[in-house]
Amino acid sequence: MAKIGFIGMGNMGYAMLKGALSVFPKEELVFTDVNTDVMERVTKETGVMHVQSNAECANAAKFVIFAVKPQFYGAVVKNVKNILKSDNVIISIAPGIGIESLREALGFEARIVRAMPNTPALLGEGMTGVCYDHSAFSFEEKDVIDKIFNSFGKYRLVDEKLMSVVTCASGSSPAYVYMFIEALADSVVKYGMTRDMAYEFAAQTVMGAAKMVLDTKEHPGALKDKVCSPGGTTIAAVAALEEYGFRNSIIKATDACFAKSESFK
Repeated sequence: MAKIGFIGMGNMGYAMLKGALSVFPKEELVFTDVNTDVMERVTKETGVMHVQSNAECANAAKFVIFAVKPQFYGAVVKNVKNILKSDNVIISIAPGIGIESLREALGFEARIVRAMPNTPALLGEGMTGVCYDHSAFSFEEKDVIDKIFNSFGKYRLVDEKLMSVVTCASGSSPAYVYMFIEALADSVVKYGMTRDMAYEFAAQTVMGAAKMVLDTKEHPGALKDKVCSPGGTTIAAVAALEEYGFRNSIIKATDACFAKSESFK
């Protein structure tokens, strides 16, 4: 019997599978997907066995990861609800779908871990919010949960009421960062830098600035101030960002993201 089964092999399912392969032997993993070509490709790339249905996957594994979009949860639950048992551990990564509502849909006292990863998990640099009732799991099960989420980046345990906030902070926000990189690159291409060079400068700067926040533990505002010399180029640019609503646009984006996440309930 496989230890971990993945239902869905989109970006997040694939990222989590790749991470798990760095910790667990391929023989302990199994997956399925609606797309046969995808299954064959992933098996060829990873050596992990695939099965033809959600029911087969749920029947083959103790830890079952629902790695599908929230609009497909109804179909997945219908496929597996008569197969999963109380000794299974279910990991759900859908935004907005709470533990209790998923438990009710499954129709038994399922043991559920709710998580919100993000796409940098594809490179082992994911950030995931995780919540579950620790008293419902054995030490060995909690160790496997820890290994799964550490395998593709970092994770933090959070209260379930913050899971939609996690979606805003890390689940959806890589898209904003990519937009910033693209816009910064466009702005310097305008002044003669080549496109490839512009993306390298912009992306490396974002990565380095993020590492400064994480490694120094300094407040981002303090780090910003260190770059802003009096009367210099940076403070002029910062003033322009403020004039055109840079901070407010991020806050409004979070408001929209939060509202959408909550709408899946």
